Amino acid sequence: MKVLELLDEIEEIVETASKMPLTGKLLVDGDEILEIVKDVRVTLPDEIQQAQWIKEERQRILDEAKKEYEILVQDARQQAEMLIDGHEITEKARNRAAELTRQTEAGVRQLKMDTYDYIDKILFEFQGRMEQLNATYFGDMFTSIQKAFEGINHTVQSNRMEIKDLAYKTHMDENE
Repeated sequence: MKVLELLDEIEEIVETASKMPLTGKLLVDGDEILEIVKDVRVTLPDEIQQAQWIKEERQRILDEAKKEYEILVQDARQQAEMLIDGHEITEKARNRAAELTRQTEAGVRQLKMDTYDYIDKILFEFQGRMEQLNATYFGDMFTSIQKAFEGINHTVQSNRMEIKDLAYKTHMDENE
């Protein structure tokens, strides 16, 4: 799930952040954390809605299969009861009931298999969509991280130049 990956990323940022001496407070890039939180807010509702829809669709299909099964079993029982008048009729009724039961069970098995295939198809498409979203967000995230590191590197380089300049000026003041 994309949300779990984003939360792992926030956790990693916090765990690897520099700590302020004596206070124990962390130094983190606020923009980076806010960008990840924004991604979580965007991703979470879609994933929850998709999972809920799959759950409801699965239940609806199973309920329909159960209703059809019950109707077929009830029809088979009614036909069997009507044929119980005589021995030959009773035997035919039993045979017919057995046949209807076999057909019903075969129908139920087929409905279950169709349901499983349908759910598998939905899950497969969902999985592909998640991989697509992962690829999209990973690229954006990588670019954001790269920009953050470039900014940090630029700031460090600027600070080094400033220190070198101050050291040079101090050295020059000593020699005068």
